[in-house]
Amino acid sequence: MADLHPMKIKGNWVAGRVLDWHVESSEFIGYDEFGHAQYDTKRTKLGELVYKLKYKHGTTVLDDIVRIICSFAKFRSIDAIIPVPPSNISRTFQPVVEIAKRVGSSLEIQVFPHAVRKTRNTPEVKNVSTQQEKYDILKDVFEVVEPSIKGKTVLVLDDLYQSGATMRAITDVLYKQGRVGKVKVLALTRTRRR
Repeated sequence: MADLHPMKIKGNWVAGRVLDWHVESSEFIGYDEFGHAQYDTKRTKLGELVYKLKYKHGTTVLDDIVRIICSFAKFRSIDAIIPVPPSNISRTFQPVVEIAKRVGSSLEIQVFPHAVRKTRNTPEVKNVSTQQEKYDILKDVFEVVEPSIKGKTVLVLDDLYQSGATMRAITDVLYKQGRVGKVKVLALTRTRRR
């Protein structure tokens, strides 16, 4: 897809990609009547789709997102797709889980939507300053609850890549507890902050 700016992401996985930036630009434009900072944000095409899906409950964009993923990513050596567990479990609609299910259905790849789960709540890591601090918060938070992934090549799917701490922690647990053969990762968009 011509609009995408795919990039490799390095970590403890065997291969990793992110499809595009989330935001093209964001300019401070002032404060609202409550004193909150306001920005004029321009998202990439995929960033806008992800934003609509997550924050505007725009489920109509799901097909577009799935089409983009399927047209870009190489899935020939993937045995299973595992979505990153949701950080907000109170949501009735879990965007990453739904994307994974639709991609799996489209490509006839088994999806394990609950293979990895969070064992406890953690503070939000998006405001933690260093990658190591984020990883330290997340490293013992996940557990594998699906034994049938043993030996498989799995794709860990997430919507937004910031530092990679979540994917690193999940990859660790997939190798150690899940005893998977290989872990590959794919994120839809990436923040410009690290």
